[in-house]
Amino acid sequence: MRDSGLAAQAAFNRRNLVRGSGPQQLVENRTVFASHGAELSIYDTFASAEKVRLDAEEILYCGMISGKKVLHGKNHFNSAFLPHESFVMAPGETVAIDFPEATLDNPTSCLTLGISRERLRDVCDQLNQKNPLPKELGCWRPHDDHVLHLFHTEATQQLLERIVGSFVHNDDDRDLVLNLGVTELLTRMLRQQGRSFLLNCARHDPTLNGLTETVRYIDDHLAETVDIEQLCRVACMSRSKFYQQFRHVMGTGPMEYIQQRRLERARELLQSGRSVTEVCYDVGYVNASHFTRRFHQQYGVSPRDYLKQHQINMISA
Repeated sequence: MRDSGLAAQAAFNRRNLVRGSGPQQLVENRTVFASHGAELSIYDTFASAEKVRLDAEEILYCGMISGKKVLHGKNHFNSAFLPHESFVMAPGETVAIDFPEATLDNPTSCLTLGISRERLRDVCDQLNQKNPLPKELGCWRPHDDHVLHLFHTEATQQLLERIVGSFVHNDDDRDLVLNLGVTELLTRMLRQQGRSFLLNCARHDPTLNGLTETVRYIDDHLAETVDIEQLCRVACMSRSKFYQQFRHVMGTGPMEYIQQRRLERARELLQSGRSVTEVCYDVGYVNASHFTRRFHQQYGVSPRDYLKQHQINMISA
């Protein structure tokens, strides 16, 4: 059985390069796998470099595989880019990339998916037909973020692994896997943007509708036991309508959303340097083992390893 991790897929691809003509260049050596409606590329960098330009002709979804990059974009956007993170560029956008740690023995690798605007519009249309947002929140559409930086979940990581694995290993169903995978990836991206938009509305105008009030209430009480009946009262909805509306907009049930938000808050607190034990209790967990297990399920790494990774990143920044 083959190893399906992204790093293993990239290493397999590099071994194929070595057996062939070898990498054509040491910085951003590109392997392209094209299919209808999308283009998958794997980039390997074998030497440190600075201010390497990346242009997005279409929507460009970038997922980090191994190593570290530092991104520089418009509006003073500067951010480290690490494994288990993604960023999305709008058509016409440009970023400059530093490769501070890349070597021949430990290359920096990432994947990109170039996705047509027509494909994104199709997914937005499907969401607007099947899962329309409440009228106060408008419709499903990509927001105007120049560069959207995401820490994606383990489920998204596994999706990327399936897409890359099918092409690197030349599976017979690779076009179908990519086609379905891109639709799922765009849906996840839009839902993440929608959640961020709803959270922003909840912070600035929690009375916009019942869901924004509920989201604000959840964020204010993450460290407490949240009762579903109380959420229904906050939303001014019956239990059945509340569950239906919440899942419709958020893509998940209210109790699972609360767990996700607790883990997102935990990640933010770990980034600030707080200890794992302190963070565990601050976000409402009473059992450290349960917290560690849920964090790993969400992000594919333990909270202790995440804290360590972030501390190393801060030192080397």
